[in-house]
Amino acid sequence: MKPAKLMVLGIAGVSGLGAAFFSSSLMKAPVVAPVQQISQEKMTEVLVAANELGVGTQVTADRLRWQRWPVAAVSELMLTRENAPDGLNDISGSIARAPVLAGEPVRRDKMIKGANGGFMSAVLPSGMRAVAINIVSSGAKTAGGFVLPNDRVDIIKTGRDEESTKAREVDVFASDTILQNIRVLAIGQNIQERNGEKVVIGETATLELDPKQAELITLAQRTGDISLTLRSLADVAKPSEVPVAKDEAGLTVIRYGVSQSIGKK
Repeated sequence: MKPAKLMVLGIAGVSGLGAAFFSSSLMKAPVVAPVQQISQEKMTEVLVAANELGVGTQVTADRLRWQRWPVAAVSELMLTRENAPDGLNDISGSIARAPVLAGEPVRRDKMIKGANGGFMSAVLPSGMRAVAINIVSSGAKTAGGFVLPNDRVDIIKTGRDEESTKAREVDVFASDTILQNIRVLAIGQNIQERNGEKVVIGETATLELDPKQAELITLAQRTGDISLTLRSLADVAKPSEVPVAKDEAGLTVIRYGVSQSIGKK
């Protein structure tokens, strides 16, 4: 065999032995797992509801507890050990003006002290009035009974149009939307929907109105029938759009500070 061929074979053999040795050493080498850096999230203690608090529930100390909570998720309305060390005693005796689920942080805006008044006066926002109107127990004037507390409704007045009745010599009735996007505080004595079920309809609906709206609805009840129409949740934040009506003495509609007269057809 020629010397050149012997040299090539020798180089190939040495290379093969080197590769085999390197592969064997890799197989025997220990596998080192990458080290993960686990950072500890800063925690605090937040006052939460120990069990569900319904609207109008009087909060006592046994209904509250402190719970560990990430500092990054704490809002300024929550009560923590740092900003309210005596928060449990401070909140005790308050009335829940909105539902609070078990384990949910107790926020200041959902609680109100109402020791010197009734529940309704405690949950009513400043400057607003609670006005009850008569409804029928069958729900014929409340969207078939599907209007529930905390729903938003439009209010329609239906009455006899005296001018058109005289002109045509037959009874003529007219309907007008006199208020829009009004919050229902209660139906009968029920102030919230319970466990997702429809509350029993009552004989009255209590509405949240400003003083001018309260005057308007009181007059409307004396001059006609009142009906509630249920608004979609998607429309609650939208601005109200009420058609312009003709003049009628003694009946002025005020919607969010804008005066408008409702008149005869």
